[in-house]
Amino acid sequence: MTNANQQTDLVVASSNASSTALDRPAPSDEDRLARAALSRVIEPGDPATLKTFADLEPLEIWELLRTKAPGLERWSSRLAMVSPESDLAKADAAGARFVIPGDDEWPDQIEVLTEAGQQARRGGTPYGLWVRGTRNLRELLESSIAMVGARACSSYGEHAAAELAAGLGDRGTTIVSGGAYGIDAAAHRGALASTGTTIAVLACGVDVPYPKSNTALFDRIAGEGLLVSELPPRCSPTKLRFLARNRLIAAATQGTIVVEAAIRSGALNTANWAEQCGRPVLAVPGPITSRMSEGTHLLIRERNATVATSVADILEAISPLGQHLTSYPHTPATPEDALDHDLRRTLDAVPVLRPSPSTRIATTAGLDHDTVQECLETLAQANLITYEDSGWRLSPTQRRAP
Repeated sequence: MTNANQQTDLVVASSNASSTALDRPAPSDEDRLARAALSRVIEPGDPATLKTFADLEPLEIWELLRTKAPGLERWSSRLAMVSPESDLAKADAAGARFVIPGDDEWPDQIEVLTEAGQQARRGGTPYGLWVRGTRNLRELLESSIAMVGARACSSYGEHAAAELAAGLGDRGTTIVSGGAYGIDAAAHRGALASTGTTIAVLACGVDVPYPKSNTALFDRIAGEGLLVSELPPRCSPTKLRFLARNRLIAAATQGTIVVEAAIRSGALNTANWAEQCGRPVLAVPGPITSRMSEGTHLLIRERNATVATSVADILEAISPLGQHLTSYPHTPATPEDALDHDLRRTLDAVPVLRPSPSTRIATTAGLDHDTVQECLETLAQANLITYEDSGWRLSPTQRRAP
């Protein structure tokens, strides 16, 4: 199966998941508690979990772990620290909630992760999402794009991210990023500066400000948008949790745009996940001398990423076919554009300042005198040239450097 076919199948699978999810019954309290417990016991995207508990429902997995059956020590050893009721209470105290499949705001599109495979030792669909903020998660993600990039970004990258995020926000697109330094923070701030909104998907609990210096930014995002994590309250970030977080950012949105990234940037991991989920990948080109643009140029050169230089480029890439179509930029039309061949040649031969007789203009244009004389009269009627005692020259509005 080709990569294109795989992406088509994933998009279809995601669409089917969205349609069938509407028929799900409301989740039970037991299911919610089991999923909350598993979010504490099982590391996000743990591939061993996918293999060990294949085809089991979360409630079944939780009951199995509580038996402490042999071979499950990887997870059952954590049971002593698990209290889903306590985690739900902590979330409530922090202004957060636990959203699971069957809830009105569960984003069905992330279930594409069930079929998207694995990378970097992570994969699979989360048991639930801890959400801080008052907005509806599913509604905000209906029109959304992930914007990611380097933490140690350049001023160029920071400016590009903020400008694009603000422009997309004004067009009703939610900006989703990871809350980190650099491009992430610039994208969030750009969205907040617009009429749109933003979502930060974290690699820690939604009540844990990481990085600490972004605390004010997180508080503002929670007030106007949403903070989201598959980790319960008070969890700290780890490297693998960042990698797991990336798959959620890619799967939850309509596409991923990489603004600035080095060759080994974590932003490229998010782009990889977007590809595996059948989502468009876009990249903002940077200076050829910039190390921080090597990753984006790699995406364009070798991974067929769409070049993104404007809000219009991005909207066209993530919208259904036929919507938000863009056209190539054109210079404004000029009166000369409508001239035929002989008129153009004659106009090109007319001097800028010193008037010239029609005979000399005919020689310069390489046309016979009668044709040139007729063209000169036509050009004069169009106010492109003027006649003086000694001959013809360009009209003042047409004078320009040769």
